[in-house]
Amino acid sequence: MHRFRIIKNESISRVNQIVTTIRREIERGILPKNYRLPSINEFNQQYNFARDTVEKAYNVLKKEGYISSVESRGYFVTGYTANKLRVLLVFNKLSSYKKIVYESFIKTIGKGARVDLQVHHYDPVLLKEIIEHNLGQYHYYVIMPHFFPDADLAACCRVLNIIPENELVILDKRMEGLKANCIEVYQDFKNDIFNALSSANEFLHRYTQMIMLMEEGGNHTRDVTDGAARYCKKNNKKFSIKYNAKEGAIQPGTVYITTNEADLVVLVKKARQANLQLGKDIGIISFNETPLKELLDITVITTDFEAMGRTAAECILQKNIKHVLNPFYFVRRGSL
Repeated sequence: MHRFRIIKNESISRVNQIVTTIRREIERGILPKNYRLPSINEFNQQYNFARDTVEKAYNVLKKEGYISSVESRGYFVTGYTANKLRVLLVFNKLSSYKKIVYESFIKTIGKGARVDLQVHHYDPVLLKEIIEHNLGQYHYYVIMPHFFPDADLAACCRVLNIIPENELVILDKRMEGLKANCIEVYQDFKNDIFNALSSANEFLHRYTQMIMLMEEGGNHTRDVTDGAARYCKKNNKKFSIKYNAKEGAIQPGTVYITTNEADLVVLVKKARQANLQLGKDIGIISFNETPLKELLDITVITTDFEAMGRTAAECILQKNIKHVLNPFYFVRRGSL
């Protein structure tokens, strides 16, 4: 007999835990038409739900048209005329890069799906509220698990593990402690940065030091700086991190890595004021490709955001649970 994976969460009533579980498995095609459900007594004994709770849940499913009852024979799946696939996207923030991921996902998933978007703003408490409020209402939950630097990652994992693993899709960043049987389309920040910089050795050799400009209080993963520091150590370059591009003079012989557009603008202005030539006197590498950076001839290291959204949607459509390392590129232009 089929073993149900009951969604057990304090924010959902016991009746709705049963309804959500059975409804979801009918919609996903796991329970075929005419499949005989456990009797009320069988469900009570196997899953430790009170008889009246099971009966109420079965009555809800009958009213919704998911199941029917035949006297003295039991409860049966009536079949399901598929409505739209329901997907909840939960991003850490809104940005031009997230817009690319979103549009690629929407284009690939097609008009046969309903996709809703919410933002947790790096806050695990808000993410928990979003998940608990929407649990059981969607077929898939696509989450970007970027959080505040001081967030309790173990607690964040517990929040994500509320979602059944075959409905969870992790985007952009892997997290230790998650259930293994979920879809992941991720960046390997530390190795991606190291490999991208290593591929640019012929252009980086002219610079004696590297300065990474980080946003004060920002939420970039430490793996980003670790990857750059590892590259500099291997190639005998001085490495440092700064949090304010406006402070101090720009230094010739230095390659700067910017993680946000504001610092990029400051650097370009400072270079022009000091009559320093990009790609000769100083180098600039910027995180994440945009049309404006291409227009300004700025070198970038970037993940393929379009591929990230497309791959996640393809895994959902194909019901293919796999872990995919998203493509990461170095694009050399005149600023290096």
